Amino acid sequence: GRTAAARPPILLGSHDPLLDWAVRQSRCGLATFYDGSLDGLDRFVRGEGMIAGLHIHDTETGQWNIPAVSEVASGLNAVLVCFADRQRGLVYRSGDVAPQGLSDLVGRRIVPRQPESGTDRLFRELAAKDGLDLAGLEFTEVARTEDDAVEAVRHGEADAAFGLESVARSHGLEFRPVVTERFALLVDRKAWFEPQITRLVAFCASGRLAGRIQGFGGYDIDGFGSVLWNA
Repeated sequence: GRTAAARPPILLGSHDPLLDWAVRQSRCGLATFYDGSLDGLDRFVRGEGMIAGLHIHDTETGQWNIPAVSEVASGLNAVLVCFADRQRGLVYRSGDVAPQGLSDLVGRRIVPRQPESGTDRLFRELAAKDGLDLAGLEFTEVARTEDDAVEAVRHGEADAAFGLESVARSHGLEFRPVVTERFALLVDRKAWFEPQITRLVAFCASGRLAGRIQGFGGYDIDGFGSVLWNA
């Protein structure tokens, strides 16, 4: 595995509003580069960061993150730990007809996410399971973050997004749950003892995280810190 010194203090992968808040509030010193779970995992394997936030669903096993991580990171000195379970579903404006599921997206403008994101991968998987032909949907411009996707709906640039409950609520939008996903952190084992990571973990375990989710909504942090996979 790579040494901690070879890894810059950067948080890669998928943007999570609660984790991003914790990074800023803890003043842990981690820089962030969010461009999707698949991109983050690839960059982590290349040694471009200390930690990667992931929510990658495996269709065959039904597991989150572990199959994808074990396939490409088994030779690294790394560990996968749980951050939180999150509610993901359909975000839409108040007053619009509430979608009951993905099939109700036909005829609505949908905000797509970048192919490198776990969200895009999951949306395509669920659409295929429901027999929904994506070629029949109208997509707007790609949004590269959770906030950008929901903002497009709020501003009327799109009718719906496949987003997080916490982001929908914070923007005053309606939310229809579809799936509970597990957001996990892939951490370089040696970097776990670096000050950036220890500060962040200590902050999250202090109770501040538990207090914050009451305002966010859509989170369950009972499993925070549990080891999901050990290289």
